[in-house]
Amino acid sequence: MKVNEAIIDCLTENDIGTLFGIPGKQSLPLNESISERDDIRFVMARHETAVSHQAWGYAETSGKMAGTVVIPGPGDMNAMNGLKNALNDCTPLLHMAVETEPEIRGGDGIHETPPDTYDNVVKENITVETPQSTVAELQRAIDIAQTAPKGPVRIGIPKNFLKMDVILAERGEVEPATFSGVPEAKVEAAADLLADASTPIVIAGGGIRASEASDELRAVAERLEAPVVVTYKGKATFPDDHELMGGVLCGGTGTDVKELIADADAALGVGTDFDAVSLHNWSIEVPENLVHVTISADDIGTGYDPAVGIVADAARTLSSLDDELAERTIAGGTGVERARETRAGVEARLEELRGVTEAPLTSVTALDAIREGTPRDAVIAVDAGGFRLWTLLTFPAFDPRNYVNPGSWATMASGVPSAIGAKVANPDQDVVALTGDGGLLMCVHELHTLADEDIDVTVIVLNNSDYAIISEEAGRSYRMDEGEYGWNDTPVSYTTVAEGLGLDVERAETPDEVETVVADAIASEGPTLVEIPTDPYEPQSGVWMND
Repeated sequence: MKVNEAIIDCLTENDIGTLFGIPGKQSLPLNESISERDDIRFVMARHETAVSHQAWGYAETSGKMAGTVVIPGPGDMNAMNGLKNALNDCTPLLHMAVETEPEIRGGDGIHETPPDTYDNVVKENITVETPQSTVAELQRAIDIAQTAPKGPVRIGIPKNFLKMDVILAERGEVEPATFSGVPEAKVEAAADLLADASTPIVIAGGGIRASEASDELRAVAERLEAPVVVTYKGKATFPDDHELMGGVLCGGTGTDVKELIADADAALGVGTDFDAVSLHNWSIEVPENLVHVTISADDIGTGYDPAVGIVADAARTLSSLDDELAERTIAGGTGVERARETRAGVEARLEELRGVTEAPLTSVTALDAIREGTPRDAVIAVDAGGFRLWTLLTFPAFDPRNYVNPGSWATMASGVPSAIGAKVANPDQDVVALTGDGGLLMCVHELHTLADEDIDVTVIVLNNSDYAIISEEAGRSYRMDEGEYGWNDTPVSYTTVAEGLGLDVERAETPDEVETVVADAIASEGPTLVEIPTDPYEPQSGVWMND
């Protein structure tokens, strides 16, 4: 059987029905096989940096895996940014790179890059060494990507293998490793510690999404009546409108949330690695009575020494913990009040920023209006940048698969591509990309992908003509001018750019306009860009929330 055809068979048999990529001469045999079928879709991006973000957005919002296809060398290396993002976020995707032929390898063939270049940006890096082994190795790559902790796997397939007609080896069925149980003695110890606490707190991370554990998280939090604080990747795993929601751990986390955590006498950290970004280089005070539940053993003891460490699946552990807590008397009982007081403190700090109702708006005012115009069940794909921190703090999200933003890698230019992936994965849901103008400039080419593929995403760009989070720090901490890295003298009209690339466009400047325009754009057919001017000199969240 021809290798290129067998590869596509293997993908579809594993329920991988979407590939994101850019065709090149090296990958044309694969594209030929795709073009002859109706059970797999190829979404053509405009830059390889976007393809891995697209597959990441697909997986984050659906729980299913997509694949990517790139040419060797430049294409492969362009995709590395998104691969590292997916690795940090434990998001499964299959990255197929058409590799340099074995007989040419080492001779500086076109686009040749040593295969081990990619070792540190993926969960595993596989190079196919013989044409007969291609499909067996591809299946191994898929199994590894979907084995917890999940992640991106790169498989390099030599170009000349693709067109060969050979007898292919077949890999026997392998059940991906999973945690089928929990350490009961440790769960009992955790239950004792948490039940005896007067002011417990829960810190939830992206592992809640990965293990589909939101219901179990809510059950434990409600039984303990413990406020829940989520990380970057934990956003939306616990609904923002729940009475026990305490806040978000991110670069914009303020005094009120930090004090909520510090005042607790016990903490349950679940589905989080307590990374340095979320915990401000571990400067945030976490109770010594810490229960840490994570799926990766080397997370235990990172940043904080737990009183109880459990390496197991979040959903299974929370379910078992809830059963144990049901048999105990719970000492706490003030969690709703503590969460309410924390939220009130945060809202008081935001009041002045929400008072700005004329252009240019603050990010907070703009985001409030966007939320009002956006259906509750829409998928929200958020880029990185200063505005993202305000989004984490002020933009309510309610379902773990309806909110995607980068975690500790914090890469810009992921918003629009991840929204593309989200819409392809969830064609019947509204999808909104939230981005700053700095992030959009880094992936503006993907607006053309939206138009060409007729992908119905609403792109909302907060335009302050500045890398404002950088300019603010430059002016505050260094001998540089306010707006040091802005471009007010050469402003970009994103409506003009987007219209030229084939999108419908709108512009809104006041909260009422924003709400109406956003609602209409989401309701309309086809991709639309909405441009909202915001204040480049507004306070940055990390400073404002800690004054």
